[in-house]
Amino acid sequence: MNKPAVPHLERLPCWKETCGKHGCMAGLSIRLDSLDLMMPMHLAVSQDGRILRTGPTLRKLRPDIGLQGAALFDLFDIRRPRDCCTVGDLLASDGGRVSLSFREGSKESFKGLIVPLPCEAGGLLNLSFGFSVIDAVRNHDLTAGDFASTDLAVEMLYLVEAKSAALHESRKLNLRLQGAKVAAEEQAFTDTLTGLKNRRALDHVLKRLIDDCVPFGMMHVDLDFFKQVNDTYGHAAGDEVLQVAAQALAVETRDTDTVARLGGDEFVIIFKRLTDAEVLTKLAKRLIARIEQPVPYHDDLCCISASVGITTSLIRPGAVSADTMLKDADVALYRSKAAGRGRCTVFSIVKE
Repeated sequence: MNKPAVPHLERLPCWKETCGKHGCMAGLSIRLDSLDLMMPMHLAVSQDGRILRTGPTLRKLRPDIGLQGAALFDLFDIRRPRDCCTVGDLLASDGGRVSLSFREGSKESFKGLIVPLPCEAGGLLNLSFGFSVIDAVRNHDLTAGDFASTDLAVEMLYLVEAKSAALHESRKLNLRLQGAKVAAEEQAFTDTLTGLKNRRALDHVLKRLIDDCVPFGMMHVDLDFFKQVNDTYGHAAGDEVLQVAAQALAVETRDTDTVARLGGDEFVIIFKRLTDAEVLTKLAKRLIARIEQPVPYHDDLCCISASVGITTSLIRPGAVSADTMLKDADVALYRSKAAGRGRCTVFSIVKE
């Protein structure tokens, strides 16, 4: 079926205005290219609902179809005013204010105002994006030239872009600051020689576990014969031995455990949710065996051992504190040394 002939906007009667001063009728017309410039999203529609002409920006939104000649009510979903099915309804309702969107394709919504064309030839509808302008710019690669020079949407887009750039830079700065903070905290909690946690980190872990009533086991490890290594081979050899011993402790423990160097040749290990004395004893013996493996240093072998004291948070129910547990582990440690070194002892209140 052939579409009905579409009248051209150029052929429509020009607007008339009354000159009150002289009582005459003066013709008022506008060039189409000027209309495109002033209202790049205009839409002229005939009285029977056929689209006579559209602005360049509106055409850019739907390059897949020919807007001119299409039926307005087939192409657009009229959301406001409701229940309108003719151009006359649009002109008569709500002061000419309209809200609509394409039925297919572009998902942006529009708002605008329709005014009558001269001689009841139809209506001229001027549209804008409203809140969907950001999506429209992104989806259709719109530029400032696609908007009227008086459209504040352009200024709003500049503000949005500036805000977005500022937020992006702010997020980057926050990430850098957060990274620096994490690095600083990690450095503050780390023993620089061995890479293990330090006393400050140990205190933090103990406080958290005790405050949260989480059961845990503790080992106090002291290296045997370490002084002889320092005295015989020098402090560089001692540092090498400490690093190897620290690595042994880290390898034999879980990711959820905390291995900390108290200073010198003393270490403390916290075993989260592990309080079985038999299991802890087997683990301590395995640690001692690994530490006793000779450490090569230049042409020499550095030989050490370790004494271990063991305690758990369940030994003193209702009276758990970091200081008490460290003292109990220390008592058990020195019992191991008194018994000949290179062994482990579990603290018990009976033996205290």
